[in-house]
Amino acid sequence: MFKKFFKREGKSSNNDAPTILGLRLGCSFEVDSLMLRLLDDQLVTHKISPTQLIQAVGLVNLDGVWVYRFYTDDEAFLQVVSNSKNDEDVVDVKLFHFYDTLNINSDAQWTRLLDQEMGRLNYELEGYQYERVWTSVEEYHPPVAMQERTYSEETVGVDQTDQFTMLFERPIKDGYTESLFLSAEETLDNGDLTRCLVISTGITLSPAQLIIHG
Repeated sequence: MFKKFFKREGKSSNNDAPTILGLRLGCSFEVDSLMLRLLDDQLVTHKISPTQLIQAVGLVNLDGVWVYRFYTDDEAFLQVVSNSKNDEDVVDVKLFHFYDTLNINSDAQWTRLLDQEMGRLNYELEGYQYERVWTSVEEYHPPVAMQERTYSEETVGVDQTDQFTMLFERPIKDGYTESLFLSAEETLDNGDLTRCLVISTGITLSPAQLIIHG
């Protein structure tokens, strides 16, 4: 799903793909299967595969906070947030699955999405109410802009997307939460501008719930 939104930016070896916590392009990881079974009926995404293979790696620099995204064969991405490029500074790990991608066909739709919809206090999906995680002095929080550079197993080179993002969550059982991640994405490819809203849902993982295979 994610590949078609990327714009190629020059040449680079896949050996340059970002890595953290031992996660890297081409490796696999396992998520605690017992935890997945216990939460399955609480989540929007069901039957999450406990073993996932990394097929692409993305990296975002948010003023010194690094966001790594490891895209997998389960229509998912493992997102690792760190205050540096060192393992000991990792502050958050979430496993997201793609829920839907909505095309944005006009400037008016795009402006309304960014200025009125994505940053509101609550967001509804499948009848569930999610509350905005990121705080603001105003009731509406503008989406957070970021630029992701992505390395793929299938191609040599770096792809790039411009994204405007927002994070929500809702409580589920046993102290867990389900996250909702919205990403308004636009690319310019050969003069053609493509815009879409990518909706993903996810869960937060602890180090004990993740095993990484080289």
